[in-house]
Amino acid sequence: MNSTELRLVHAGWREPNAVAIFYGLKTALTVLIPGILLWAWWVVPPAPTGLTKVSSLLACCGLGYYLPDLAIHGLISRRQKHLLHAFPDALDLLRVCVQAGLGLDAAIERVGKDMRITSAAISEEFALTGLELRAGLARSAALKNMSKRMGLKDIEALVSMLIQADRFGSSISESLVVYSEALRTKRRLLAEEAA
Repeated sequence: MNSTELRLVHAGWREPNAVAIFYGLKTALTVLIPGILLWAWWVVPPAPTGLTKVSSLLACCGLGYYLPDLAIHGLISRRQKHLLHAFPDALDLLRVCVQAGLGLDAAIERVGKDMRITSAAISEEFALTGLELRAGLARSAALKNMSKRMGLKDIEALVSMLIQADRFGSSISESLVVYSEALRTKRRLLAEEAA
């Protein structure tokens, strides 16, 4: 994926034509906002002249061009906060599934189904990872794809830990307990900092 596609995936926009819609929106707003300003000057005279008019039109073009980028940035920030907030609960559920005897692949699919009510974004990520695993993708590659789709450093660290635990045969459930506690502590510290 190129950087624009990755940013749109981080924002939760996965449609196949998302990039085309995004660039079309940027182009349309770059033309539409200055057009509205010109129309407003025509309807409500007197219109500015000279350098003021040109600078106003250029500022409107810039606003129209960068407005979709600002909107995507806001969506990414909101979605990543939501993912970070809901992820410890998903890890606890994953740990319970693993301790109950499910393999990691089956546990990932189960978390994808069961988290649907609590967090649709987490549920979607785990469900996609489960589909990749069912399609025959290696577990490490599927987990790395999940980390890339979420775009969070904490998830990258978790994925690295799970890959190492799987490779060296250490207990996955103990690793999940430690990591979910660390994420909860981080979430609490961020809440205290915001307060």
